[in-house]
Amino acid sequence: MPPVTPTTPAAEAQYRRMMDTPIPRLVTSLAIPTVIGMLITVVYNTADTYFVSQINKSASAAVGAVYAVMAIIQAIGFGLGVGAGSLISRKLGAKENEAASRYASSAFFAAVLVGGVIAVLGLSVLQPFLRLLGCTDTMMPYAIPYARFILIGAPISCATFVLSNALRSEGYSTLATVGVSSGGILNVILDPILIFGCGMGTGGAALATVISQAVSFLILLIIFLSGKSIVRISLRHVSRSFADYRLIVTTGLPTICRQGLGSVAAAVLNIQAIAYGGDAAGAAITIAGKVYVLVRNIVIGFGQGFQPVAGYNYGAGNRRRAWQSFTFATWVGSVVCVLFAAVTVLFAEPIMWWFCDDAEVAHVGIRYIWLSGAVMPFMAFSTYVNQLYQCLGFKGQATFLASCRQGIFFLPAVLLLPLGLQTLGVVAAQPLADLCTFVVSIPFLILFYRRYVRGGRWDREKQLNCGLAGCDQIRNS
Repeated sequence: MPPVTPTTPAAEAQYRRMMDTPIPRLVTSLAIPTVIGMLITVVYNTADTYFVSQINKSASAAVGAVYAVMAIIQAIGFGLGVGAGSLISRKLGAKENEAASRYASSAFFAAVLVGGVIAVLGLSVLQPFLRLLGCTDTMMPYAIPYARFILIGAPISCATFVLSNALRSEGYSTLATVGVSSGGILNVILDPILIFGCGMGTGGAALATVISQAVSFLILLIIFLSGKSIVRISLRHVSRSFADYRLIVTTGLPTICRQGLGSVAAAVLNIQAIAYGGDAAGAAITIAGKVYVLVRNIVIGFGQGFQPVAGYNYGAGNRRRAWQSFTFATWVGSVVCVLFAAVTVLFAEPIMWWFCDDAEVAHVGIRYIWLSGAVMPFMAFSTYVNQLYQCLGFKGQATFLASCRQGIFFLPAVLLLPLGLQTLGVVAAQPLADLCTFVVSIPFLILFYRRYVRGGRWDREKQLNCGLAGCDQIRNS
């Protein structure tokens, strides 16, 4: 069994909090700051969409196309951050704080390096890549300046994702939210100034995003360097072992697949929307998609509240408490989804008209919101089953589940449905994929409960040696 690292009083107090606080209170206290941070992220992303939509529908469609570029950057940053975060929470649960710092530092510097590579490669082939994403001649003047700034900020963006996830994995959701939210609020302020006041157009929206991410990065880094966190970020802790990086990447692989497929899905969706409905359909998908993303980010944010609780307790051998954190989050998340589904369906028309006064754009967007609302009640369940498998180190199952929503089910749907249903087929593809993902998640949860929850206490040494090493075929004690 790995050696236990001596802990500081602050680390010991945090450990006891994660082990002993009643689940509803603990998960909620961790989830609310994360949800607030997610909402602020959605607000400034929505602000980008709103202000860009005031330019014209080609600009709005261009920003939608460039989302695929942003999704690639997010895939790397979130993948490394979630992979390291899962390992950090379980190592802290096992009181191996030095190992937790090694994973955090290694993921951080890897994110900076990989983000730099993405920036250089993306800028070198920018225009051909945007063509590949479906940008038309009318969209290209708006897409190029937006994508250029987003790529320049890639190293900072990737590293910020790692820092925020590392803090959440320790159970310090409020500190993570302060860092992320500060930049987000600044983004909303800068958007109209740079877009209209400075006449930068879509480039101003992207520059506002990059500046806000830089501010968030600095705030989060100061938290780590000032000793307010349990884990440490330093060159001394950077691992020289390939096995550590492989473990970070494979643990974060479900997120990389989810975000990477999200990038592919966004590109294909944009291409299909423009092919069957022109710039108007592309703009409608971009605008209406923000409503769905709003709810999805709330769900993911609440899920990030239960994940460190599950990881800590799983690392300490208390699998029933880990299960309780999942069930509580699922009930709360499902209620939230039902409420938002009702609201978005009822107010779909005013929502679309608020963003854009183009009748064709509003017509397509309203249908997208209606279909999304129909499957929204199932979103929390399928999301949390995936997060449960991932945060406990079951990489194979988590990767498969992460690939379902925007890969295994979505890509065939978005390519085939429009052949018979035209634009309606384009907007129905994602809701159908979400429904199929929910159905597939049910047997995975049943299997998890029967194999890893029912049956008494967990062998802590077996869990640490097998779970952290990526063994997906753990047997009951």
